[in-house]
Amino acid sequence: MRLIDVHHLGRERVIGCWQVDDVLIDPGPESSLPSVLEALGDQEPRALLLTHIHLDHAGGAGALVRRWPQLEIYVHEVGAPHLADPRKLLRSAERLYGDRMRELWGEVLPIPEENLRPLSGGESVFSFDVAHTPGHASHHVSFLHQESGRAFVGDVAGVRIEPCELVLAPTPPPDIDIDAWLGSLRLVEQWRPGSLGITHFGVIPEPEEHLGDFRAELSTTAGLARELSEAEFERLLRDRMSSCDAETERVFVQTMPPPQQFLGLNRYWEKRRGAG
Repeated sequence: MRLIDVHHLGRERVIGCWQVDDVLIDPGPESSLPSVLEALGDQEPRALLLTHIHLDHAGGAGALVRRWPQLEIYVHEVGAPHLADPRKLLRSAERLYGDRMRELWGEVLPIPEENLRPLSGGESVFSFDVAHTPGHASHHVSFLHQESGRAFVGDVAGVRIEPCELVLAPTPPPDIDIDAWLGSLRLVEQWRPGSLGITHFGVIPEPEEHLGDFRAELSTTAGLARELSEAEFERLLRDRMSSCDAETERVFVQTMPPPQQFLGLNRYWEKRRGAG
């Protein structure tokens, strides 16, 4: 079991692809696949597990299928159609990233339906238990490795960039749901994992303490987005990131661009207000 740093845009600690035996979890974008392929060498993965379809996690999946046409892709059933036909996904991402799409994510290729293995939660695949863990994204799933007890939780447990102790909630649009997210944290806790594997970035050896701290962080951050203006929220978030060393601050900004975090939470509150 190891974490492959994909060196997104040449920077360390931004995105990690987990390898467990011959299974990969979240390969990152196509733009960073050379780092993954170099780490794999001659080893061909048996399957690819995706926590969700955001491009920083799953953007390179189609390119891996092009390289290995028999590769099986396990993804939540809501996300699977957007991998088969990524046009809507790309239009949504373009609203956030504009003319930087190619630079950031590279080529996003459609995945043949015969390679897709849709998940709903509750399955067991290879040596992993699967749970539907929405909140960060409606199509988010987490994977508990039965042998090691490590839970691979994508973005559900937040972003932590060592050596800084700061833990932040990644809240980009379009479908942040705080209530669902808090429920997903409870579900992960019920697994009683021995450790957490997060994509941004690394191992969390004390999951119970971390999940409790992150629950409080998520609730506080959501409340601030309701009370503050966009400029005030962004300034506060940047100030918190700047409490880390200069390079780690840059990693945080690249991992979760501050302007996007308010947009996701503001959309959540607008939906809540619209629902009465």
